[in-house]
Amino acid sequence: MTIDRLTLRKFLLQEKEKHGLDQDMMLLLEDIATSCRIIAHQIRNGPFLDILGAASTENVQGETQKQLDIIANDIFLDHCSNCARVAALVSEEIDDVIWLKKEPKKGDYLVYFDPLDGSSNLNVNLSVGSIFSVVELAEDLTELSNEAVLIKGNRQICAGYSLYGPSTSLVFSTGHGVNGFTHKIGSGEFLLTFPDMKLPAETGEFAINASRYRSWNGPVRRYVEECIDGKDGLRGKAFNMRWTASMVAEVHRILMRGGVFLYPKDSENAHMGGKLRLLYEANPMGFIVEQAGGRASTGRERILDVAPTGHHQRVSVILGCRDEVELIDRYHAEADD
Repeated sequence: MTIDRLTLRKFLLQEKEKHGLDQDMMLLLEDIATSCRIIAHQIRNGPFLDILGAASTENVQGETQKQLDIIANDIFLDHCSNCARVAALVSEEIDDVIWLKKEPKKGDYLVYFDPLDGSSNLNVNLSVGSIFSVVELAEDLTELSNEAVLIKGNRQICAGYSLYGPSTSLVFSTGHGVNGFTHKIGSGEFLLTFPDMKLPAETGEFAINASRYRSWNGPVRRYVEECIDGKDGLRGKAFNMRWTASMVAEVHRILMRGGVFLYPKDSENAHMGGKLRLLYEANPMGFIVEQAGGRASTGRERILDVAPTGHHQRVSVILGCRDEVELIDRYHAEADD
């Protein structure tokens, strides 16, 4: 039986009628969808094109880049530059902000993106993804600098990600809930397959890199130990632990069936502020999770309220089902007291 599903274009037109979605935002989202479709094709054909290995370069964080990191970055740059409202692009893979306009105006867009999250999974054929975020300028800019893009996540007007797995997913929010699309191979279309995605308040699943146990702070260690204690422990129920080393894959699983994701600041990464980047990883994923009814925190404050101090700034990230994130926040508060 064939199910008649909304195309991305028809969905965006409905959003324009219901919520006044801007025409330029519609075009930008379609350009992002095109970027993700091309990247998915490159990943599927990576073994034949010999592009799955490491490049001879490092990104601004000192991480060795994969060839597909660079390819995905160029694809996003090319397509996001098409929108006349985009004033600047901020990428994980590039040191400085790329300014597309000499005199950005109020209402212009800033686009932040991680072109290929989890690229260390490429050689073992595990899921990777892309993350993006859009902020609208509240006023004209008179100076083009890296500091001009340091805007809190609560100013986002759109955020989302694409997951390159058994199928290619595109999940995003423009501030009116979260909707998931799947690319139908051969048609070139993203079709609405997961409308109005919602997180349950409770969960029995958590995701964390347990190899860092020795470096965790007290509240995180307390939370994980209570989960591991299972039915006989304080929580009184069994928990499953998951870890795929791709934030996109972790968040997508949580949106589909619940859970909580933790990549906290610990004794080994504290000098950097944490592991994950605020503007193009934590903020967009925090926005998505909150729009689905969950919570996103550093352990001590809401991620979307963190004031950026650098466009490659890192932060502690704890996000997912509401009750679990609030419990972890409470453990941090008790430790601070």
